[in-house]
Amino acid sequence: MRAYLYAATTLLLSLNAAATEVPANQDKEEFVAIASIAPDVIQDIRYFSDDNFVGAPVDGYEAAKCILHRDAAKALAAAQEQASKQGYTVKVFDCYRPQRAVDHFVRWVNDETDLKTKSEYYPNLGKDELLGGYIAAKSGHSRGATVDLTLVDNKTGEELDMGSPFDMFDTLSNTDDPRITEAQRANRYLLRDIMVANGFAPYAMEWWHFSLNPQPYADTYFDFVVK
Repeated sequence: MRAYLYAATTLLLSLNAAATEVPANQDKEEFVAIASIAPDVIQDIRYFSDDNFVGAPVDGYEAAKCILHRDAAKALAAAQEQASKQGYTVKVFDCYRPQRAVDHFVRWVNDETDLKTKSEYYPNLGKDELLGGYIAAKSGHSRGATVDLTLVDNKTGEELDMGSPFDMFDTLSNTDDPRITEAQRANRYLLRDIMVANGFAPYAMEWWHFSLNPQPYADTYFDFVVK
């Protein structure tokens, strides 16, 4: 498992290094709001609020809106349809993420004085250990085809117990961390299976993170504001 995670992180960093950043006013006609094609998807966009690891609204989020490249949006709509048939609803935490938001994350990591969210989001790591596997200078979210999400039980209205909260920077958030219960593992696998069945690839370090495969813009990072 350790070797697999190392390889995955190395691959992500190598892709980031080769990527091209796009100006903020880049044509974005290929991006759509998920509400326009899958209105039942619950949107809990954490970086629009202060309910996130930064502890403040993040640059580039002027609305609590999930925006995705149209191919990813269609795939997520299909995942929502499948989840609904199984008694669940997709709940998204983040979708398209402007490059300026990623820049905000990096500034936060480099601010050694700001530790107000440590106990909740990275209790067992130093800030310097977050760079790379958890936070990088470039994010797949900025390509418009990556989404962070969970499932809600339609009977109870509650999120499924995944064993760790969204954005907890710890090995506990690894999909197959041995410390989680069998029920929590089953919930993670349920989410994974639904997403994989609809064209998304999982990220082993974060149970909530999925990217459309292949991605429409494999080497491009957008920076238009979410509004």
